[in-house]
Amino acid sequence: MPETYWTVRWPDGSEEKLYSPSSVIAEVFEPGLRYSVPDFLQRARIAMERASNRVERKYGFACSAAMDQLDRIEAKAATFTEQTDAEIACLQISQ
Repeated sequence: MPETYWTVRWPDGSEEKLYSPSSVIAEVFEPGLRYSVPDFLQRARIAMERASNRVERKYGFACSAAMDQLDRIEAKAATFTEQTDAEIACLQISQ
C-alpha cells in the first residue's frame, strides 16, 4: 500500500501533483490518457474510496488525507463543469 502521487493537467493548463495513500490510483488512471471531467471525478471518487478502505483494513481507521485530497479534486473540477469539452490529463503516476 505504498503512498502514490499522480500529476494531472487541468483544463486551464495548470498542473497539480495529487496524493493517494495507496497505489490503487494506478488501477483507475493511466498516464498519457485524458478524461472528461465527469469521468475523472467518478474515477477519483472510486480510487480515493478504495485507498481509504485499504488504510482502514490495515490500520483500523479511514484515511482522512485521501478524503481531503478528494475534496480538493472535487472543488477544482467544479470550476470546469460548464466546459462540456473540458478534459483532465493524467501525466504521471509515481511512488
